[in-house]
Amino acid sequence: MARKAHIFSIAALSLSLLLAGCSTDGGAGALSATATTATTAVATTNADTSTDVAADTHFDSDDLVWDSAKETDIALADGASTSSGAGATIEGDKITISEAGDYRISGSLSDGNITISAPEEAAVRLIFDNASISNSTGSPLVVTEANEVLLYLQDGTTNKLSDANEYSDTSEDAANATIYSKADFTIAGDGSLDVAGNFNDAINVSDGLVIASGTINTTSVDDGIRGKDYVAITGGTITVDAGDDGVKSDNEEDEGRGWLLVQDGTLKVSAADDGVKAYNKLAVTGGKVTVSKSAEGLEAANIALSGGVINVTASDDGLNASGGSTTTETTSDTGAAAQEKSAGARPAEGAGGTPPGGGGMGGGETVGDFSLVISGGEVTVMADGDGLDSNGTASVTGGTTVINGPTNDGNAPIDVNGDFTVTGGTIAAAGSSGMAVTPGEASTQSGLQAIFDTALPKGTVVQISNTEGETVAAFTTTRETASLIYSGAGIVDGESYTFSSGGSSSTEAGLGQGSGSDTTELVTVTAGEYSEGMSPGGARG
Repeated sequence: MARKAHIFSIAALSLSLLLAGCSTDGGAGALSATATTATTAVATTNADTSTDVAADTHFDSDDLVWDSAKETDIALADGASTSSGAGATIEGDKITISEAGDYRISGSLSDGNITISAPEEAAVRLIFDNASISNSTGSPLVVTEANEVLLYLQDGTTNKLSDANEYSDTSEDAANATIYSKADFTIAGDGSLDVAGNFNDAINVSDGLVIASGTINTTSVDDGIRGKDYVAITGGTITVDAGDDGVKSDNEEDEGRGWLLVQDGTLKVSAADDGVKAYNKLAVTGGKVTVSKSAEGLEAANIALSGGVINVTASDDGLNASGGSTTTETTSDTGAAAQEKSAGARPAEGAGGTPPGGGGMGGGETVGDFSLVISGGEVTVMADGDGLDSNGTASVTGGTTVINGPTNDGNAPIDVNGDFTVTGGTIAAAGSSGMAVTPGEASTQSGLQAIFDTALPKGTVVQISNTEGETVAAFTTTRETASLIYSGAGIVDGESYTFSSGGSSSTEAGLGQGSGSDTTELVTVTAGEYSEGMSPGGARG
């Protein structure tokens, strides 16, 4: 079949997101794009906190343009692989790529490997065209040196990579993942890729990782997808089933690194530990993120959610802004409890931290350099621990947030050490009542807090109505619920609102539109007034 130059255009990136290219002219067949410098800027700012994701990435849309006539064809076959160019050498079932260029790979190896060991300025493109590689002693795809590597999944193709259960080389610098790269790495194209991590991680990149497109399915005994410096997901359909963390960026040493961005595409994660995690900053600006299983759903020192659809299920905290060191320590913190909190951990109740029945800073919890900002999108959390948790500050300025929080009073639907402000959007947080934090004094949008005499069972429709009898909102409980906090644009500070059970809702779970007159009054509250014993975020007594 005649080939033609491949031209793949990336959709316009929102919120001033520009992905910078680092392509270089590394010789015959090399990527020809000129390197540029641009800034990835995803910023969400309000009166009390700001979260920025700002860094250069290695990727540019020019990386997806090349001349197919200059490709080197590598046909994989057990004991009989062939190459049409000089940039690749074949020894048995091991292929080594030592020059920059474009390599189209097809066929299969039942026990083989591709290793890229090219000059440090080289840009290497692998075009997977129905390629399948397994390895019985290590990794099937290793990048030891290059400037950047792009793995392009040819449209309509199915590609597979699988590593060994045990590696013969387990030294410190040896490969330890199915896709293992010491250079910047990109995955693009409209084909599919299945990655089985039988030893450790499925994808482990020690520099930056960009996923621009493709259908990518990973399974792993440890982490699913790791980009140490950064992970930028700008498209594609990605499914992760991980024995430890799902998707993460964990560079703790370099300033401006350790960030993770989901800008578009679909990400589905099932993880034994944390779902989506960054050491420094985590931003979701679009696309769809579903964490169906996790210990902590989304976790980073700074979390900014400004768009997209986010659904999180967690056995511990759903959204967790924590980690690293803290900046403020209250005078009540002494000894081991103070040391524990300075590392970002939560002290036990009554041990110099949150007292039973209180939230926020009432018991002297430490406020650190952590922030959680929700300015847009649709966020739904189901958490057995805290639903929304920040060891620093938190704010809601837009979007719709639904928290289905814990049933035990040792955790709370909302737990914020510092100021918690609501200036826009809609938030409903249901769950236990013992430690819940409510909107603080700096909030410009009023809210309601209902504590029920008897916890409501799962599936109860709760209608919220004003003094005119008009239904403001309806909430359907997804588990036993002792309290419900609600703030929306229609709530008028100082006015009375009634919470009733019964009737019907437009949704089977979470927020919806209510109807029906066959209801039972539960409690009447005043907007902007919160129950004694609860600690409003930002109202510290």
